[in-house]
Amino acid sequence: MTFLPLEWQCAPKYGDGVVAEDSVPTIPPVPPVSRASDADRENVLDILRRNSAEGRLSYDTFLHRVELALNAQGEAELGELLRDLPSQARPEPWPVRAVRWWSTFVASIRQAWQTPRLPRLVLPRDARVYLIGRSPECDYVLRDITVSWRHAELRPSAGHWVLVDLSSTNGTHVNGWQAGAGFTLRAGDWVRFGRARFRITD
Repeated sequence: MTFLPLEWQCAPKYGDGVVAEDSVPTIPPVPPVSRASDADRENVLDILRRNSAEGRLSYDTFLHRVELALNAQGEAELGELLRDLPSQARPEPWPVRAVRWWSTFVASIRQAWQTPRLPRLVLPRDARVYLIGRSPECDYVLRDITVSWRHAELRPSAGHWVLVDLSSTNGTHVNGWQAGAGFTLRAGDWVRFGRARFRITD
C-alpha cells in the first residue's frame, strides 16, 4: 500500500492524478453588472430627445440610439449613448425630471388645443422645388417678421415632400424637430417658420 504525503492527500484530484494546489487555475470573480432601471432608461431617452431637438443628433442617429437604449441591459450601456453629448446632458435628479416632464406635458396639451386652429399649408401637386419666405419672389410668401427673406424650400423626393431650412435666422421646425438639411413631410404634421405655424395637408 502506497502512502501519499499529507499535502498531496489534501490537494485536489483530477481523474487519477493529483494536482498541486498552486497549479490549480483560479477564476477571477466577475464584477456584478449594474442593471438599468426604467427611470434611468426614460431619463436617457429624454436626453436624446432634447439633444435631437436642439440639433446635436441627426434623426437617424436619434432613432438608432433610442433602439439601443430600449435594449440596454446595464447603466454602462446607457451611459455610453450620452458619451459624446455635452456634460449638461447627463442624467438629472428626479425632481428636475418631474418638472421637465410636467412642462412638456402642459406644452403638448397646449399644442393639441391650438393645432386644429393652425392655418393650412397645402402640399403642391407638381414635382418642382418651392421656395418659402418673405420675399415676393417666393412661391409661398409669409408676412411674419420672424420669417427670413429666403427661409426654406419644399423639395420633391421619391414621391414625398422634404422641407429644407435655408440657414434661416429663426429656424424651421417640423413637429418640434429642427428641419435642418431635410425633413420628410406628411399630412397632419405641423411646421413652424420662425413664429409662423401651419398644419400640413395634401
